[in-house]
Amino acid sequence: MKDDRNSQFRDAHSDRSAAEQVPDTAQTRAPAYRLAFADTDFLLRDELRPVRLQLELLKPEMILNERGIQSTVVLFGGARIPEPSRKGGARTETLAELSRYYDEARNFARLMTEKSMASYGREYVIATGGGPGVMEAGNRGAADAGGASIGLNIVLPHEQAPNEYVTPGLCFNFHYFAIRKMHFLMRARAICVFPGGFGTLDEMFESLTLIQTDRMKRVPFLLFGEAFWQRIINWEALAEAGTISEEDLDLFRFVETAEEAMALIEGWEER
Repeated sequence: MKDDRNSQFRDAHSDRSAAEQVPDTAQTRAPAYRLAFADTDFLLRDELRPVRLQLELLKPEMILNERGIQSTVVLFGGARIPEPSRKGGARTETLAELSRYYDEARNFARLMTEKSMASYGREYVIATGGGPGVMEAGNRGAADAGGASIGLNIVLPHEQAPNEYVTPGLCFNFHYFAIRKMHFLMRARAICVFPGGFGTLDEMFESLTLIQTDRMKRVPFLLFGEAFWQRIINWEALAEAGTISEEDLDLFRFVETAEEAMALIEGWEER
């Protein structure tokens, strides 16, 4: 491995390799002898949680910086929403009807990736949770355009492998939900939320809260499928009750199509 560090000290790779070549003795087999940074059992101890949090923040950040990715467009949405050609196997009639948003997510991601490619893939890169459903549609649309896209997966007991359309070099895996959410929003220039379940609702409300409280800059925040969102959330009731302000209802917009979403984002840039 080429050592291009600006340092006169021996690098960690060399010492790790050297440590693996030592004679096999009772002392070298003992866990205490292992280099701390190469000792998986040590790194997984409860006391090392702060270090693991830092590593999960650093690894994707360093890779995204190396790739020159400056901004993203985030797609949140349900893992259970099927591709329209497979809607016959949907668990409910509603899911089958919502399958049209798979195509809208795919089309939107294609259009946005074409825009991204004008910056050589540095700006407006599609970022999803890397799973099936709407997430797959987002990564697939980027692939349709011949561009790269990000997948931010997380280890879950029932989770499958990342969808096949995520760019391999931009496919990340997380243990901590909190750090994963930070990476969703750190570069976000727009947030698009498609119909979904608990995970989608969690991501949507946390993002809205950060914008509402000025912890994050305001960006285009688009909810695809007004009928769905109006049915499951009584937004006006929140404002009437005073638990949110009337102006908080202006933090997001309802859209139905990819073209409508693109127009709002491009109009936002002009403003």
